[in-house]
Amino acid sequence: MIRPLAMALAVLALAGCAAIEVADYRHERPVLDLAGYFNGTVDGWGMFQDRSGKVLKRFHVRIDCTWQEAQGTLDEHFEFADGTRENRVWRIVKDGDRYRGTAGDVVGTAQGMAQGNALHWNYVLAVPVDGATWQVDMDDWMYMIDEKTMLNRTTMSKFGVEVGEVTLAFRKR
Repeated sequence: MIRPLAMALAVLALAGCAAIEVADYRHERPVLDLAGYFNGTVDGWGMFQDRSGKVLKRFHVRIDCTWQEAQGTLDEHFEFADGTRENRVWRIVKDGDRYRGTAGDVVGTAQGMAQGNALHWNYVLAVPVDGATWQVDMDDWMYMIDEKTMLNRTTMSKFGVEVGEVTLAFRKR
């Protein structure tokens, strides 16, 4: 009796390790269209947590967004709780349900795919840490909640080890 129970638990544990795919959300609504949502002004409120879960930074971001056909610009203006400010400008190209993007602190090109209410986006971000610059892998998921609200969860890792997480709530004006 113990052996079948152990096998069943092992199968459940392995099933829990299966990777989530953006296609898992293909039937979810409302549909996430990055070009449609990030057009105009979008506000976001977020936080960065280290791998222990401690909140290290809180911020507001105003994003001024424009699209011309399949090419978009997202001009992000961050204001952190400590008063510091940062700016990042994304240049994004839409190709069907796939997206490519570049920004000044992104190493190479970000790659993403949207299906249903979700977008999965991967890129490498150059992050200043204690006087050095780390290249951090960003595993970014966005989910449409309703026509004006989007949630974003990003896991940050270095050499395959999670170093932190960013959580954001966006609201389209």
